Amino acid sequence: MGQYILECCVDSVESALAAAKGGADRLELCGALIIGGTSPSPALFEEIRRYSDIPIRVLLRPRFGDFLYSGHEFEILKKEVELFGKAGAQGVVIGCLTKDGGLHMPQMKELTAIAGEMKVTLHRAFDVCADPFLVYRQAAELGIDTVLTSGQESSCLKGMPLLKQLCGLKKEIKGPEIMAGAGVTPDIIRKFLDQTDITSYHLSAKKIVDSGMDYRKEGVPMGLPAMSEYSIFRTDPEIVAEAKKVLTEYGRNRDA
Repeated sequence: MGQYILECCVDSVESALAAAKGGADRLELCGALIIGGTSPSPALFEEIRRYSDIPIRVLLRPRFGDFLYSGHEFEILKKEVELFGKAGAQGVVIGCLTKDGGLHMPQMKELTAIAGEMKVTLHRAFDVCADPFLVYRQAAELGIDTVLTSGQESSCLKGMPLLKQLCGLKKEIKGPEIMAGAGVTPDIIRKFLDQTDITSYHLSAKKIVDSGMDYRKEGVPMGLPAMSEYSIFRTDPEIVAEAKKVLTEYGRNRDA
């Protein structure tokens, strides 16, 4: 087995520093994590870089929703890959699909070419594709480094059967690293380490922090009506540290 990787998805400087404090190996940096993540601002990337040198892969997603992109959206994606490459990102997290659920190979070839020496993760567009085995093989052809997946289910625990099959395919073709995501906790990592060959895990380790606002105008939602404007998602460094401890102890026992 290879090196164990703990990746934490964050959308703020505070969460990035908390993840680094907890021992995360790298960040997936995004904006608007509450809606699954969109492309972050360069200013957010730069501010994190001022305080931490933790490796960062940047999620590039021009909007909420599916992964069938218009011409304008694709142009934005290309510019963002170039922009964050120049900014010093270690990698990008991307995914484009065709209308019939296939991997959009022309678009993906163009994006990976622009990425150059940066690592590339195929994000959870993989989880809504029509044929995960074909798409995994195509990801290998593209030289993609990692596939982030829940096994095409709402959580990686439910998707474990497919993830196990993908692990078998990975060995067969020496394909991209498989990173389990969606619903990952320290306990879930333990289960996966006991039952699969997966060594890479992706979690948000989020907690809800109450806003510091004293005056609160209720009943005026700015986005999701179900979410209070005075609740803030932040990464909990203690959860990250516990997950890191699980991986470290498992690796130590494996090598003993």
